[in-house]
Amino acid sequence: MSDYFIGISGLSAARKALEVIGNNIANAATEGYHRQRIELRPAASWQEGSLLFGTGVKVESVTRMIDDLLEKEILRQRSLAGHVDRELVTLRTVESALGELSTKDGGLNAAIDRFFNALQDLSAHPGDAVWQNQAVSDAGAMAGQFRTLGEFLTILETEIRLEIENVVESINSLTSQIAELNKSIQSVEIGGGHANNLRDQRDKLIGDLAELISIETQSRPYGVVDVSVVGIAVVAGASTMELEAGLDENAKLGISVVGAATYHTDIAGGKIGGLLSLKNDLVSDVHTDLDSLASAIIQQINQYHVQGVGSEGSFTELTGRVVSDADKEFADYTNPSVIDGSIFIRITDTSTGVVTREEVTVDADTGGDTLTTLKDAIDALSGVSASIVSSKLCIQADGGYKFDFSPAVLSSPESDTLNLTGTPPPTVSVSGIYTGTSKDTFTFTVSGTGLAVGNGTLQLVVTDSGDNTVATLNVGSGYAAGDKLDIGNGIKIALTTGDLVADDSFQVKAFGNTDTSGVLAAVGINTFFSGNSADDIAVCSDVSATPGRVAAALGADMTDNTNALRMAAVKELTISSLTSLTCGEFYRRVVSGVGQKVSLRQMRQDNMEQMVQNLGDRQSDISGVDISEEAAQLLVFEQMFQAMAKYISIVQSSMLSLMEVV
Repeated sequence: MSDYFIGISGLSAARKALEVIGNNIANAATEGYHRQRIELRPAASWQEGSLLFGTGVKVESVTRMIDDLLEKEILRQRSLAGHVDRELVTLRTVESALGELSTKDGGLNAAIDRFFNALQDLSAHPGDAVWQNQAVSDAGAMAGQFRTLGEFLTILETEIRLEIENVVESINSLTSQIAELNKSIQSVEIGGGHANNLRDQRDKLIGDLAELISIETQSRPYGVVDVSVVGIAVVAGASTMELEAGLDENAKLGISVVGAATYHTDIAGGKIGGLLSLKNDLVSDVHTDLDSLASAIIQQINQYHVQGVGSEGSFTELTGRVVSDADKEFADYTNPSVIDGSIFIRITDTSTGVVTREEVTVDADTGGDTLTTLKDAIDALSGVSASIVSSKLCIQADGGYKFDFSPAVLSSPESDTLNLTGTPPPTVSVSGIYTGTSKDTFTFTVSGTGLAVGNGTLQLVVTDSGDNTVATLNVGSGYAAGDKLDIGNGIKIALTTGDLVADDSFQVKAFGNTDTSGVLAAVGINTFFSGNSADDIAVCSDVSATPGRVAAALGADMTDNTNALRMAAVKELTISSLTSLTCGEFYRRVVSGVGQKVSLRQMRQDNMEQMVQNLGDRQSDISGVDISEEAAQLLVFEQMFQAMAKYISIVQSSMLSLMEVV
């Protein structure tokens, strides 16, 4: 009977081998399929005397041809490639947007240049409506470019957030399917079966999961594979743990177990890793840089503009921006911030022409000043009143008055002791535009011999607040009454005829900045730009409606171009908040930085594609189906099957012949 056992075992083995070969050929083009091989071994032998006789062949197993270490490396590389691919796609989109908006004629960089050039042109024609309109128009175009880019980046960040949430849903779906297949594989293999096709399906899903997020796998008995993400066991046998996307305490987007609120923001690998990197760093950094650039231009221009006056002249009314809380302390203001300092309001009595300057101190750090206290302090001044209307500070001139914040020196000394006991002293007139950057008080003291202006060796010794001599002016012999004398910092004085006495003196106060606290720009009084970022920068409505409000002048006659020149010079100013670069240099660095990131990731992608290709070739050598090879095996087992059938036929014929003899 062993003869029949041998024949039947051979037929069975050949048939099963043909099934395995047929399955290989049928799945030659199936993604994720691993070639299977039938493992045969001799069946148990039986002994007769001193001889051992075989009893046929036994099918030991059907094995997947797989290299576990290679498969894990492929998963790792696919995950890294997914990360880089996602970053590269979005960075190219950002680069394209910056490229389209930074062309020679229509880009942000060109718009910034045109705005500053318009201010330079305005300085040559400070009172001309054509150039005022041009400055406002170019400022509006620049602001529009900023808003377009800011809106693009905001929408892109929103889309990234939505995509992350969609990818997390896909991850949860994949982990659920992997767990179900784990359960099926375990059930088959505990029963002694071979779940190779199910394993391939499960491993295919694990590969898809690796492209979405960096994973770690752990093999367990009976074909089960556990999967973890950043230390979270998202698949444990047939159980799963769902993930969710959310913001951590630093407002960075991350991944957490549903309900745990412990968000991981630094995932490296997979599409999720790329998306988180884009949302939390790459795109966010570009948006932050763009906001920083817009904010720097807004603050620098507004800082100068609040102190100047346009061809429209001084104001009868100014209204600031909306402030959410009138009782919010100035110490809590940001972008722009408010510090301890003062504002100086120049008030003109239009009926008499008398000009006075009033100081309003701002205590931001310890005094807890607010918009309300500022309103009260201004309201207490003579000639102006203040109120808060619709959450905006409103300053109004009383009837017959006007006001501004010009640093123009007052036409008469603010205090003097000229010849208080003798003959009539000369009249001193003050003019010019102070070129210093900080407040100073200059004292003019009479020295020398003689009495009348234009005679003797009379001089005026000029000292600053630190008692340093800054000039010595001849008002004695050779001086003609009415001639202007420059003390070297833009301030000029002239004396009429009259008598001077040694040691008599008078003082002139000079202002390089009439808002040392920054509060005027912070609450939007006489500013050029509104907003504080790329998303909301705009030309203030009162300036765009009345271009004559563009504050080109600082002098008392309001016809000079000093402030226009100061604002135009911001173009070449190195700004600390822009890492000590000019506006143009900073923007070009932003654009080139994105280009460098694209180039770096393109290089990494090319390297990874080559590596994945090489790993895939090795995987194909081990696990791939070679049709020619399978066809050769098909012939071998076909012949085996035919031979075993012939063998059984011969055994049966021999047995019949033997029976006939018996």
